[in-house]
Amino acid sequence: MVDIVQDKKGVRMKILVISPHPDDETLGCGGTILKHKDMGDKIYWLIITNIDVKSEWDKNAVKKRQKEIETVAGMYGFVKTSKLDYPTAKLDIMPIQEIIKSISEVILQIEPEIIYLPNCSDVHTDHQISFKAAYSSTKNFRYPFIKKILMYETLSETEFAPTLSTRVFVPNVFVDITNYFEKKLEIFKIYKSEVMEETLPRSLEVIEAIARYRGSRIGKKYAESFQLIFERF
Repeated sequence: MVDIVQDKKGVRMKILVISPHPDDETLGCGGTILKHKDMGDKIYWLIITNIDVKSEWDKNAVKKRQKEIETVAGMYGFVKTSKLDYPTAKLDIMPIQEIIKSISEVILQIEPEIIYLPNCSDVHTDHQISFKAAYSSTKNFRYPFIKKILMYETLSETEFAPTLSTRVFVPNVFVDITNYFEKKLEIFKIYKSEVMEETLPRSLEVIEAIARYRGSRIGKKYAESFQLIFERF
């Protein structure tokens, strides 16, 4: 399936992007978010985890991270940014039902037609639990407004998962982001602590390389890929 983000003849949709941590949204679907925005869709951002001084983070790092979130949200033009503030890298010790309830409340408030989730088999436990909790909040008989659910890939998380048949990211949707790639990079640079040196997974060079590789699949310069896991016609 090629490029679900198109001019839908005046039909504007509500999109919810769920990221375990700030930066996942940009790595996984930054160009697609920008394209949705350009098409007139309303984009919402839900961040599952956060850092704070109670979790022994330096107060300056906490302040910097909140500023980064605010700046990124402004550059994407999100209608609203919701933060659940669960402790980073500790979702595995949180009650899963509590996380499900928190995510469900946001989904019911927004009523999105399209939801973007982290890949279910990413190596980071926060990603796995975020997917599990979020997907549990999308049953079609309780959330009939949802039309599509897609998983995105996150560099340094998706490709490092063991290559087992049940844990492989298999993209079946590709979005041309050629006109949005440079701004995606610009936004990612806001997360200064996440930008790695060349040859490492989150280096600017590798981000470009995977966008070019995914683009080659559909004959475009740059693309992002997704795994469609639910669609209602």
